[in-house]
Amino acid sequence: MTDAQVHPSSAEDTQDTVWVQEVAFIDSVPRWLAMSFVFLVFVGSWQLVTSLGLVSPIILPTPLETLTDMIFVGQNLMTGGYMLGSLWITIKEVIYGFALAIAIGFSLGVLVGETAFGERAVMPYLVAIDTMPKVAFAPLFVAWLGFGIESKVALAAFIATFPIVVGTAAGLHSADENARMLFKTMGASRMQTLIKMKLPTGLPQIFTGLKIGAVGVMAGAITGEFLGGGKGFGELIRVAASQLNTPRVFSLILYLSLVGLALYVLVTWTQRKFVFWHKERVGAYDG
Repeated sequence: MTDAQVHPSSAEDTQDTVWVQEVAFIDSVPRWLAMSFVFLVFVGSWQLVTSLGLVSPIILPTPLETLTDMIFVGQNLMTGGYMLGSLWITIKEVIYGFALAIAIGFSLGVLVGETAFGERAVMPYLVAIDTMPKVAFAPLFVAWLGFGIESKVALAAFIATFPIVVGTAAGLHSADENARMLFKTMGASRMQTLIKMKLPTGLPQIFTGLKIGAVGVMAGAITGEFLGGGKGFGELIRVAASQLNTPRVFSLILYLSLVGLALYVLVTWTQRKFVFWHKERVGAYDG
């Protein structure tokens, strides 16, 4: 007599005891369809609010007015108009500020993550500085560096530095203790352990800090232009707001969001190239 005859329900019992993750319907919807649905709901709610007159058109333009102005701004950019020069100035502020934030943030992150002095003596001051309202530093940067691009770069870097410090320090601390002991047993120096083991292991956390910094650096540059003058997109937004030209304000903000999104995508693409073995899944499922 075979086992199947002795235990005829063994297969059914196995299926009952195996844990299978149930996928919710909302998680099975394709990304493009989910994003399209959210976009349509947002635009539809926006149109409804403006159509019912719940908000003054001076404060909130209609989606069509915003789209029309976006087309105008896009034509100005494509034909090399004055807005293109302003956008290029803002892009330079963002790029320079992000590069400076990476240099400072990574250096301080290594100091905090690798030394007891950095963790005990430097990190508390960094946390204290980060809790301060960073916008309040804009007039100081203008007073120190003038009304040129330097003050905007400094403020952008100032806002984006702390997430990079935290991400770098957390990444260095994430190294496995057994791997540390292995490198120590093999006689590896502190620098060799840092470069060959801690940094590769901590790259996911480091790139997390870079992505947060990439989001904040745009806010720093635009805030600097609001409070410290300049010739970038922030100045165009300020002028349009003073003229109550809200469609222009909305369209300029949306174009700036595309620049910020491009920087974020660039960091994400770089992460996938260097940290291809690590998969980030937020609210995802297998299957």
